[in-house]
Amino acid sequence: MAKPFSQACENNKAPILSVISQYFQPGNTVLEIGSYTTQHVIFFAQQLPELTWLPSDTPENLATVQAGLASEALSNILPPVALDVSQAQWPDQQVEGIFSANTLHIMSEAHVVCFFRGVGRILPPEKYLCVYGPFKYGGNYTSDSNARFQEWLQDRDSASGIRDFETVDALAIEAGMEAVADHVMPANNQLLVWQKKT
Repeated sequence: MAKPFSQACENNKAPILSVISQYFQPGNTVLEIGSYTTQHVIFFAQQLPELTWLPSDTPENLATVQAGLASEALSNILPPVALDVSQAQWPDQQVEGIFSANTLHIMSEAHVVCFFRGVGRILPPEKYLCVYGPFKYGGNYTSDSNARFQEWLQDRDSASGIRDFETVDALAIEAGMEAVADHVMPANNQLLVWQKKT
């Protein structure tokens, strides 16, 4: 399989790094949910060598993740794991942080619920969940381009769609987390940060 590539990942990896580096501390192992092309996890591992990274994706996408990592030799990237957020048992690797980019609008609403429940189960107290992507606020899109993107998502898969901040924040609260930051990012995206309560 050819090495996967996403121009969007290439464009946003540096802005994302500048934010998540504030929340993940040296010695942490960070689970990335939805690694896919692996451009993020490779870049983060190169730039933050004091962190250990655990890539993951759904079982059907794991071959793509493995192809992305095949030519890399970074000792702080663990072997990727299969993770469907709806599965009852998540990987038992201990983690001290969780990151995910451009996944919640691809998942169904039911899987978004599973995502937050699973994160709430495995994230230790005082540690952080960082989620990058487009969101709505009070039912409103942050840009016309996001409204058009929503139409494209719905045409592609009616179960997908840009999520309301208020909805995902309520799920995070239910899972024992509280919102600590909402960073405005390029290309009409946000980087939301929740911290697990003690």
